[in-house]
Amino acid sequence: MADKTLEDLFYETLKDIYYAERKILKTLPKMARGAQSEKLKAAFQQHKDETEGQIERLQQVFEIIGKRPRAKTCAAIDGIIEEGEEIMEEFKASPALDAGLLAAAQAVEHYEISRYGTLRAWAKQLGYAEAVKLLDATLAEESKTDDALTKLAETAVNSAAQKKAA
Repeated sequence: MADKTLEDLFYETLKDIYYAERKILKTLPKMARGAQSEKLKAAFQQHKDETEGQIERLQQVFEIIGKRPRAKTCAAIDGIIEEGEEIMEEFKASPALDAGLLAAAQAVEHYEISRYGTLRAWAKQLGYAEAVKLLDATLAEESKTDDALTKLAETAVNSAAQKKAA
């Protein structure tokens, strides 16, 4: 184990986020179908489209480092998605459903932001300039999505959940 390097850690983390993105891609349509707000449905659909591009960028990063794209099970994203599925089940048809779905989506975004920030820093350290650009593009998208979800929560979703419950 002592012979493991930052290069190895980069590759393992890349496999982790590749798994996560593919899992997220499968989950977003379910979340869109479960959402009650048209704006939230649209946000999930937009992020699905972005996620497809993010997966393509990850495949390019694998190519840059000379590795075949491979996924490694990511327990963290599995847990976050499981929590989102529990919210959909427990709050189905509830006024608070969209607020819960939005919170679950932001948990996913925060995980992705963490991973992409780390991978970008390591790619820079390892001298993968092209990978840095690709990872930075995805990090910017994830941050923009998180900001949009926050705005949607603050301007519509949370208050709608509260008003209907009152």
